[in-house]
Amino acid sequence: MASSYDEVLLDVVARVQAAGSIGKSDIGALLVWKRLRADTPWARRLMSLPDLEVRATTARAVAAVCDERVSTPAAASQGRRLLSSLPGFTKGDALASALLVAAAPHRMAVYDTRAHRGLEFLGGTLSSSPGRYGRYMQLIDDLLTLAHQHDHTWIARDVDLALYWLGRSH
Repeated sequence: MASSYDEVLLDVVARVQAAGSIGKSDIGALLVWKRLRADTPWARRLMSLPDLEVRATTARAVAAVCDERVSTPAAASQGRRLLSSLPGFTKGDALASALLVAAAPHRMAVYDTRAHRGLEFLGGTLSSSPGRYGRYMQLIDDLLTLAHQHDHTWIARDVDLALYWLGRSH
């Protein structure tokens, strides 16, 4: 995760580790990092919430994805579910996954349509039904296991970047 593109992500990671939660300014930074639109009704609703309420919700998600006693896919599912009460997080996994990566960069991966296409190119199937992020993280875990069997010391972020580039080219 050392590329200049990830500098914003790394800044947010540091703040999340210090605070144990993700605030509205961090969500805004991740929104720009993911190159998503902020001129939407959900963004207005999110910004209308008190930051303390947003942080209380995200603190539970941060704790869930950082809980090493739980498998990564289960932690991902729980973290994603906890974020779903916030405006903008009821559907779609791109921004939610960015928050979860900021919370646990050593175990979570970013989801987007290009990474999804990369998985499909490799023969993986991932439906859009509820719980997709947990299933995505199971596939990421499977790929990490395969990488480790071949002496690669990758983290989930390395895999999502590889899938992104693979999906981008197909």
